[in-house]
Amino acid sequence: MSKPTLLILAAGMASRYGSMKQIDPFGPNGETIIDYSIYDAIRAGFGKVSFIIREEFAEKFKEIFEPKLAGKIETDYVYQSYDLTPFGIDRQIERSKPWGTAHAVLSARNQIHEPFCVINADDFYGYEAFEKMAKFLTDEVADDKFSLMGYQIDKTLSDYGSVSRGVCKVDDQGNMTEINERLKVYFKEVDGEKRIFFEEDGVETELPRSSRVSMNFWGFTPAIFGVSEELFKAFVPANEDNPKSEFLIPKVADELIQQGKATFKVLPTSQKWFGVTYPEDKPIVQENIARLVKDGIYPEKLF
Repeated sequence: MSKPTLLILAAGMASRYGSMKQIDPFGPNGETIIDYSIYDAIRAGFGKVSFIIREEFAEKFKEIFEPKLAGKIETDYVYQSYDLTPFGIDRQIERSKPWGTAHAVLSARNQIHEPFCVINADDFYGYEAFEKMAKFLTDEVADDKFSLMGYQIDKTLSDYGSVSRGVCKVDDQGNMTEINERLKVYFKEVDGEKRIFFEEDGVETELPRSSRVSMNFWGFTPAIFGVSEELFKAFVPANEDNPKSEFLIPKVADELIQQGKATFKVLPTSQKWFGVTYPEDKPIVQENIARLVKDGIYPEKLF
């Protein structure tokens, strides 16, 4: 059986952070967050890494990643573009941002033919997540049985502002029954205690610390491409007048669950997630990585 593939979403423009954070250095020897994800994926048994990028960044990415990964893992590049004709949609729609994460995954439909997982380029997930996902993709995945890593919400928030989180409802079998995208989730001090809230339409609602959230770490087979393409073909005409609308993986997952076409197993992890949403997060990520290196979790120099 072929080894699973790691598909990295790296085409975003990093509008909140203010630089192309996908290739920003964070480790003691200039390692990027992607480097740590790839290092963990290789240890966990993945056989290929595919980068979803904008074509104009291709040379820069190859210059950075090809020398260090040669002989360690196969590499591939997928280009996300605004061109809708490959999906049989004969229209041009002006947009300032790509069509979203599920469209990015769809862009890889002709290049991935084995079970695969999807991650964000700018999120530090931890080795346990890759190990659990590799096991699922090797032993359990099926064309109607997908998965996602479920992080504890209090281990995923920023101290510097609100964040978006996909909050999962999970049944007794460990499968997600629905995912609710909360666009403004934050810590708030209440009676000397740090608690978690989300705000929607001006209404503040508390979330339990044990809530499981998706950090966009999903496990699929190539069967996801066909069902996603049908949904995307319906999404575009319904949203062509809304340039900020995005075709997102949680929307596809929710649709498949509601239609009874697939299950999504939530793989719980105790790892602390960290990432860079705001510029103030960068030194914290650097400190966390330095601590992991000091504790021997990662070598001083990855590659």
